[in-house]
Amino acid sequence: MALYLIGDVQGCDDALGRLLDKIDFSPSRDRLVLLGDMVNRGPGSATVLRRVQGYGASARSLLGNHDLHLLAVAMGAHKAGRRDTLAGVLDAPDRDALLDWLRHQHMALHENVGGSDLLMVHAGVLPQWNVGDVLAFASEVESVLQGSAFGEFLHSMYGNEPTQWRDSLTGDARLRVIVNALTRLRFCNADGVMEFEVKDDASAAPPGFMPWFDVPGRRTAKATVAFGHWSTLGWLSRPGLLSTDTGCVWGGCLSAARIGATAAEREQIKVECAQSQKPG
Repeated sequence: MALYLIGDVQGCDDALGRLLDKIDFSPSRDRLVLLGDMVNRGPGSATVLRRVQGYGASARSLLGNHDLHLLAVAMGAHKAGRRDTLAGVLDAPDRDALLDWLRHQHMALHENVGGSDLLMVHAGVLPQWNVGDVLAFASEVESVLQGSAFGEFLHSMYGNEPTQWRDSLTGDARLRVIVNALTRLRFCNADGVMEFEVKDDASAAPPGFMPWFDVPGRRTAKATVAFGHWSTLGWLSRPGLLSTDTGCVWGGCLSAARIGATAAEREQIKVECAQSQKPG
């Protein structure tokens, strides 16, 4: 039995199929975690959702910013963007089933691998949060998404404020900070103030900011944090950190990480991808 983590697929089902063939994935034997952004930009979002849904309990997925965007567009809470490729889901005969399955996916996941913590998020975690905090705050958002008021939440989800976590936050502001950290974060400062404008690689940090994983004293530093989202960062495998978005939709690769006996043991398996969209 093997555990595989796959970075941002973004609707590139052909690449996903070839990658799963390359790793010889078997839902009766192996486990699969997609680290968010299953949909959008690529040509086969609906097919990706059906494929992953079809694996049942053998596959789990995180919700990325594009996955939440699909839910928001479907609920009329946000307009589709010019470069969106969501019509295949929104116009599908099984639209309702696909969207219902999607909103029951996860904001964060945790595995104990050989006695070590493997924490999985789409984008990042704030330096004040420990592993338990991340899972508890993720659960708050999951409960809203899976409840009867999820449409109201999607209408209030967008925005950059507040830019910083406070334990006293409540309501929409609290949920928005959690969503932004888990699905959009790249750079923050030492106090956990988030910056959302710069999307270049780690060397492009604005003055006073740094990649979230380089903040001194980050409380998840003793865990291995696996994430996607940051295609300009690419594959980064170092002690306690695993970045998996290798730019499939932009003509890069789609990557899987095979996790070994501990979270420190990982192997990259990748397939080349046809470019679906051009950056910029």
